[in-house]
Amino acid sequence: MQRFSLLVGVLLTIVFMLMTRSTISVEHHETPHQADWHQWRGLNRDGISLETGILKEWPETGPKELWRIPLGDGFSGISISNGRAYTMYAKGEDEIAVCLDAQTGKEIWRNLDDWFYEERQGGNGPRSTPTIDGDKVYVLSAYGRLVALDASTGKQLWDKDFTKAFSSQMPQWGFSMSPIIEGNLLLIEVGGTDGNSIVAFNKTTGERVWGTDTAPSGYSSPVVITVNGIRQAIFFARDELMSISLNDGSVYWRYPWDGGRNSDNRVTPVFISPDKIFISSRTGDAGTVIQIKGTADDMHIEEVWRSHSMINGFSTTVLHDGYLYGFSNTILTCIDASTGEEKWKTRGFGQGTVIYADGHLIVLGDQGKLALVEATPEEYREITQAQVLSGRCWTMPTLSGGKLYLRNHQEMVCLDLRAGD
Repeated sequence: MQRFSLLVGVLLTIVFMLMTRSTISVEHHETPHQADWHQWRGLNRDGISLETGILKEWPETGPKELWRIPLGDGFSGISISNGRAYTMYAKGEDEIAVCLDAQTGKEIWRNLDDWFYEERQGGNGPRSTPTIDGDKVYVLSAYGRLVALDASTGKQLWDKDFTKAFSSQMPQWGFSMSPIIEGNLLLIEVGGTDGNSIVAFNKTTGERVWGTDTAPSGYSSPVVITVNGIRQAIFFARDELMSISLNDGSVYWRYPWDGGRNSDNRVTPVFISPDKIFISSRTGDAGTVIQIKGTADDMHIEEVWRSHSMINGFSTTVLHDGYLYGFSNTILTCIDASTGEEKWKTRGFGQGTVIYADGHLIVLGDQGKLALVEATPEEYREITQAQVLSGRCWTMPTLSGGKLYLRNHQEMVCLDLRAGD
């Protein structure tokens, strides 16, 4: 009996230790990522922040300004990791990747990435958002130069010039997509010849691992999803939506979407778990949801619905509790993700951008009007708003550690969204 009691005690101790270790592991994994916004559209590339307790009552001038610094031309988003902010801009004849102290805005390092890119109709400067992976940051210039940098020092580790290495043709409005990291791979649309439209690079060395397809580059940034146990990369290319095998670059399925000569397929595909994807563009003059079915040997897709209620220009929608919120051209709109039915719409932001946090939409208008809107399909419910920037504001907000980072072509500002501070 004594041995049985001893054995039970040992087993209980082991179980308790395993449970404790598991709990510690989960907390250690989640905590740093909740404060980081390390790539295009945040943690999961869905425009959704996990942060809670954001400030819901603003003074007339808006949330408290923590710092504001001069910047230059460009639309690059702001990526945050380990207390540092990374973005890109153009100044003089140069395109620059820069690392700032996220608390103060003080410059830590800068790297001359490429020449100044001028596009009078669409705006000057870089378009891509830096992607941070551990101790490295990856940036793409408007001319198609992909560079891996040391995140701490800005030292260049490797680079690839798409036009020289893959005979890529620069898109009309410049290279705009943001790279994504999956395991040891860096995935990006290159738009090259000879099977190099989409390329996977070794993220450490920059060597080409595989390539697929031959087509000019579009503007959309990819996502990686898992459906029916199959991990796959989704690219909204110039004239189709594609699912790519991460193992060898083979194509699982294609969904034609006519981008035309001046393709306007700019937004990022929105994954609707467990097996659907939403895409939209002005060129296609519609938004649609497709469903992925079958296994790797027989994977196929079916169109669920197609609607003119959500025609995205360049701002990607966000998904929350079965509803899509985003800009249908210049109209902020909510639609049912299962049917495409419009629930509400409102004007007043121009071609704005939107992210989600703590039950609310954080909306930035194209002339710098910032608003907090309740994320509900019932009706448009604006909680508060303020004018925080001026000029052209086409860059999506970044939320990290209770701080909201915004930019235009002249400056970058950090606002305090922490409630109770």
